[in-house]
Amino acid sequence: MSVSKHFILGVFDDEDVLMHGVHDIRNLGVKIQEVFTPYPIHGLDENLGYKRSRLPMAAFLFGLTGCTLALSMMISMNGIDWPMNVGGKPNASIPNFIPITFEGTVLFAAFGMVGTFFVSSGLAPWSKPVIFDKRSTDDKFIVAIDLSKNKLSKDELSQILMSHGATEVNEKEL
Repeated sequence: MSVSKHFILGVFDDEDVLMHGVHDIRNLGVKIQEVFTPYPIHGLDENLGYKRSRLPMAAFLFGLTGCTLALSMMISMNGIDWPMNVGGKPNASIPNFIPITFEGTVLFAAFGMVGTFFVSSGLAPWSKPVIFDKRSTDDKFIVAIDLSKNKLSKDELSQILMSHGATEVNEKEL
């Protein structure tokens, strides 16, 4: 059973007008679902009230996993399974393992972060992207407001968007 959602879309032409508009609209108590822009805008995440990303913590955990697996693999292979006496050196010498450990750390962190980013942002291969307005990839800035998450009517939200710099207001049902 699919539930349809109704959105009000405010289309902005200028990034400065968008930034001031988003700030003022949020101060009025309107919950903004998302803002779509053709390029990243510095400070927009703070204006939208987004919390700091947890992706760096995931990167650290993936890197720690790679480091642990690389070290344990080399120690078990060279020190336990197939020990070789080469010039009287120890079988499991940690300084010799540092380059491979570094490469394992970077490899696991990189691949883990790519996968985590795609899944957390909804860009996984099995997901279908939602495009509110195709002009957001070209030159327009789109503010999407979910009607079910706001107490105001669509006419009031349309008026608020227009009064804060939107050049047009559209309605979209998904």
